[in-house]
Amino acid sequence: MAVVLKATPVTFVAHVLAAACAVLVLVWCISFRGGLAWEATNKSLIFNIHPVLMLIGFIIIGGEAIMSYKSLPLKKEVQKVIHLVLHAIALALGVVGIIAAFKYHNESAILNLYSLHSWLGIGIIVLYGIQWIFGFLVFFFPGGSASLRSEALPWHVIFGMFVYGLAIANAALGFLEKLTFLENSGLDKFSAEAYLVNFTAIATVLYGAAVMLTVYAQKEQEGDAYSYSSIN
Repeated sequence: MAVVLKATPVTFVAHVLAAACAVLVLVWCISFRGGLAWEATNKSLIFNIHPVLMLIGFIIIGGEAIMSYKSLPLKKEVQKVIHLVLHAIALALGVVGIIAAFKYHNESAILNLYSLHSWLGIGIIVLYGIQWIFGFLVFFFPGGSASLRSEALPWHVIFGMFVYGLAIANAALGFLEKLTFLENSGLDKFSAEAYLVNFTAIATVLYGAAVMLTVYAQKEQEGDAYSYSSIN
């Protein structure tokens, strides 16, 4: 007997995890790391913008964009616009988050692009942008033919899941990298902050998994042929 995965409970779990991730990263950056600032004598406040925007802005909003086809009971064309706009917001906030990391490095006399996390981050944001442009041109404006959209959709979904999966993995890598730096600077490995960072990373991975499951979950009322479910 085949097990059918329903979209509604999966998206509910994803939304709960999204809220948890947002609270955890804000508590970390504000309560433990001193807050956020674009201009500050304490350059760490500039860096704090990076994890907040990359997690809440890029990963969570990007995940909501992915789930919009399964979580919102709206007409397909409305879902498509929401999907497109949320991805654009996620991309823009992701770019700002990366700029914040460069700004922190430059003002702190730290080299840029020396770590695997930074290399992957640049690659992911570029691939995300390419994916958005492709989706805009083929599925929104000017829009491809019905046959082109039908043929392109499975590859659009697969490539999107690949990029999003990379983003989740790189976020976990980023938490590990930052925590390692903090611990090498004297932070107790079993401190409340260390546990908080690890739990934030775990919640992020679980959120990403839930988002990706929604793509292949069955919606209670399927839309037209050009929905995520057509890949199945």
